[in-house]
Amino acid sequence: MELYCLSFAHNEMIPSKYTCDGEGISPPLKWEGVPPETKSFALIMDDPDAPSGDFVHWVIFNIPSESDILKEDMDKTGDLPGGIKQGKNSSGRIGYISPCPPSGTHRYFFKLYALDLEINLQAGISKQDLLNAMQGHILDSTEMIGLYQRK
Repeated sequence: MELYCLSFAHNEMIPSKYTCDGEGISPPLKWEGVPPETKSFALIMDDPDAPSGDFVHWVIFNIPSESDILKEDMDKTGDLPGGIKQGKNSSGRIGYISPCPPSGTHRYFFKLYALDLEINLQAGISKQDLLNAMQGHILDSTEMIGLYQRK
């Protein structure tokens, strides 16, 4: 399975449009090479370089198996069309929160999981809740990294 962004490449700088220095909207992500038995996808975006440790920027799950893209500027609501649900980020809000590192260059990991089920949890769950629910149900996973440093 391969995950990529339509606006920046793996290990390259995230355009400011997707950060706190720009519009702060979610980037467009696309994937391919998924297992045929996939029932849904989940995505977690986090920053392990945050001063307080791992900072979760995005938790989104129950992305339909027939999907191969998350469009740019996803709504920041818990329940999205098609049964997609979003969890809480480290700021306690639902949906995408843009990169805004206090200093230095940070790495932002986008991790996509192909699952053999739909997650039977409500919107607003934490990253850990999602990881627990996915345990034993991950068919494949992939990740890409975006970098960002404030000017």
